[in-house]
Amino acid sequence: MTKVDVVSGFLGAGKTTLIKKLLKEAYQGEQVVLIENEFGEIGIDGGFLKEAGIEIKEMNSGCICCSLVGDFGTSLHEVLDKYQPDRIIIEPSGVGKLSDVVKAVQDADLGDQVTLNSAVAVVDATKCKIYIKNFGEFFINQVEHAGTIILSRTGNMKEDKLKTAVEMLREHNDKATIITTPWDEIAGTKIRETIEKEEDLLAELLKKVQEEHDHEHHHHHDHEEEGHEHHHHHDHEEEGHEHHHHHDHEEDHDHDHHHHDHEEGHGHDHHHDHGEGCTCGCHDHDHHGHHHADEVFGSWGMETPAKYSKQEIETILETLDESKDLGIILRAKGMVPAEDGTWIYFDYVPGESDVREGQPQVTGKICVIGSKLVEENLKKLFVK
Repeated sequence: MTKVDVVSGFLGAGKTTLIKKLLKEAYQGEQVVLIENEFGEIGIDGGFLKEAGIEIKEMNSGCICCSLVGDFGTSLHEVLDKYQPDRIIIEPSGVGKLSDVVKAVQDADLGDQVTLNSAVAVVDATKCKIYIKNFGEFFINQVEHAGTIILSRTGNMKEDKLKTAVEMLREHNDKATIITTPWDEIAGTKIRETIEKEEDLLAELLKKVQEEHDHEHHHHHDHEEEGHEHHHHHDHEEEGHEHHHHHDHEEDHDHDHHHHDHEEGHGHDHHHDHGEGCTCGCHDHDHHGHHHADEVFGSWGMETPAKYSKQEIETILETLDESKDLGIILRAKGMVPAEDGTWIYFDYVPGESDVREGQPQVTGKICVIGSKLVEENLKKLFVK
């Protein structure tokens, strides 16, 4: 029996870190295949995970609900035939909806030898509030459809802040187990046990996903017929066209506190009709608040042989934090050659960055994900 585990999480929540921990501490001795659906032009995470000896099948695409549903069944069948794995881990795009991924697994018709084992949401506890406010449709969907919610970055949080984060998540999912213990203090085997004991809840979530999609199909049949022909979205993403002009109401992340009124949505009358549940900033509401990721989020990336110093990369990441001329940056990551012959790997989420040494790659890769990205300025910042 092949187990399928879906590990979702908003951009930069720590999905890859969690998967690496589970592979090392909880899934040893198993044949594991990881399937990624990476948002962005250039797949980066594959490079990080190849070090763990894991097979990667990347499906680079800007629109998880179209592309994943379209080719996902084929991908899963290929993986099953080729590897006969004990476990398939699916790591959706950080802006993908967990319900879409679960539905895609259900629709793949994989037979009795495959079971959907778990649906996990990794949540950055320090950014719950800002993401619920500004990217509610995508962030909340992951929380609502998770059997287990695993909080990251809880180690340095004050107790009252952590409690508030848990309460906010409970408003959207009152049944899932929420893991609050810092990851370095808990064994991967314990996390696995917690994830895998949620069988009854998972069955309930599967039923909920099916009902939601049936309801959506019933009400938006005409739109759905057209909705899977979203190839122009992929073209826009790949050619670098701006698909992210929808996000006018959030100029800042959670590292500046003087924008509270702005975050609450004051002064933005053109958004008020969208209702509390839709804060993603997309003006096109023909399908009643259901958006594809590439209607709201954009990506910019490049491959480069250029060599960087650690200081240069750190300065670039500081600029991502401070500059207002780049758009709303939610995530940046990359692997580039260093001037001393080593390789520099970097990860960035607002207010936090990690720069470290990594394995050589065939060429340098950089990817930035966000909303309202100003590609011209990003190019100036990164290109040497």
